[in-house]
Amino acid sequence: MKKLLALFLSLVCFSAVADDVTPPAPVQPRVSLFSTSVDWAAVTGLPWQQYRGEISGTSKLLVKEGLVLYYLDAFPCYGEADSVRVWLSPNGKMSGHLRLVCVHAPETVSFAYRNAAEEALDARTFGILTCPVSGKRNFKIDISKCIRGKNWTEYR
Repeated sequence: MKKLLALFLSLVCFSAVADDVTPPAPVQPRVSLFSTSVDWAAVTGLPWQQYRGEISGTSKLLVKEGLVLYYLDAFPCYGEADSVRVWLSPNGKMSGHLRLVCVHAPETVSFAYRNAAEEALDARTFGILTCPVSGKRNFKIDISKCIRGKNWTEYR
């Protein structure tokens, strides 16, 4: 009986040790929405300033529903949360406003885009548009001069 009890205790101890040597579950990388360069003003020594953008013009992307643009943050600017979505009517009239906080005037801005009616709910976008900017504090974007980049599916 003692041998049986000793065998049982050995198996329990071996089992506990075996559990300790099993490899840990893979660590899922943590995604942070705050990059190390969030405070561009601090790392550049340049002060934050507010900039307003107006979009106009026509493009073959402006179909009968209109065109929804979502500003994509990129140095030197961040979009203010309530003003990064604009809608362009088929005739190029802008609804909404683009307000950015930047450490200097942007030379280009990038947008995610999709075709949709003005009141349409947010949905997936097609890809990226990069647009030259003219002016400084109140800058202008001519949608006809924007360069269409890759569609999101091409980034895979």
